[in-house]
Amino acid sequence: MNHPPVGRLRALRSVELLTPDYAEAVDFYEEVWGLQVVEAEHSASWLRGTGDEHHALRLTRSETIGLGRLVFAVGTPAEIDEAARRLRARGIALVTEPGPLDQVGGGYGLRFHDLDGRLVELSADTWAVTARGRDVSLPVGVTHAVLNTPDIDASVAFYRDVLGMRVSDWSEHQMAFLRCGSDHHCVAFNQAPWVSLNHVAYEMTSLDHFMRGLGRLRHHGITPEWGPGRHGPGNNTFSYFTDPTGLVCEYTTEVAQIVEDTWICKVWRRTPELSDLWGTAGPPSPRIRAHMAGTPDGSPVAAPPVDARTGARTEARTGARTDPPSGAEGAAA
Repeated sequence: MNHPPVGRLRALRSVELLTPDYAEAVDFYEEVWGLQVVEAEHSASWLRGTGDEHHALRLTRSETIGLGRLVFAVGTPAEIDEAARRLRARGIALVTEPGPLDQVGGGYGLRFHDLDGRLVELSADTWAVTARGRDVSLPVGVTHAVLNTPDIDASVAFYRDVLGMRVSDWSEHQMAFLRCGSDHHCVAFNQAPWVSLNHVAYEMTSLDHFMRGLGRLRHHGITPEWGPGRHGPGNNTFSYFTDPTGLVCEYTTEVAQIVEDTWICKVWRRTPELSDLWGTAGPPSPRIRAHMAGTPDGSPVAAPPVDARTGARTEARTGARTDPPSGAEGAAA
């Protein structure tokens, strides 16, 4: 029996990140990265960008490191109820039944797990906030997440068939870029040995805001670990950093806009131009690749040790293989 997708997802609304370095992470994302704390408790903080979402990021104190949940916007509570019916018809268990969400930011929603065990939340009618204005070099909000998965075909099929996303492009059979609106991608999957978070990207208003944001980070003594450059799939600019937990965060802008009736999905060859059309970023360092790979158990990523003969860093890290997953640098962002 063929089942329709759960409904129409409008955007990636927010992400939850788990961190044992809770206080340091809050300080980084507020004081350095440019988000604003809208509410805080002992073990969780909610931070917003300059856009109209109540929050783009939730930081939660945890013994493990990684992604806590992905939150997608849905239009109405009626669509949430219909999504619940369609999920049940597929045999997908609900973690939270449809109804008012008893959480900061409010809303009406539901939660379930994807094939890799990630918590997915669909929400409507979240609390409204006044936009802060986009004339400053601060993130508007979260724009996409790249997820490492051991079965890219199954993950793509789930997000396409169940959540109704469309595949925009492939990077050979290593990465897939999926959209739910006009942005080229809101989620991308990277083929890897284990489930982990590759990185989360935050939108800057324009190329000028993007560059000024890099300048602002430089004033805090923080320089990109990869970038600036411009990706092939998505055509978006990129600069990657690691937060105090070791999770990778990205500034990006100018992502390609999709016209549904005319867009043709492309398979990109994995060449240097795939990762950086400008040729300005150079290859990703062993350190940033290790952090993008993460670990299978949510433990901290160890810094690649230095080769005593050459002084170069190798790829070893705690709790993981000695070679990083292929494509761990993330061709999109």
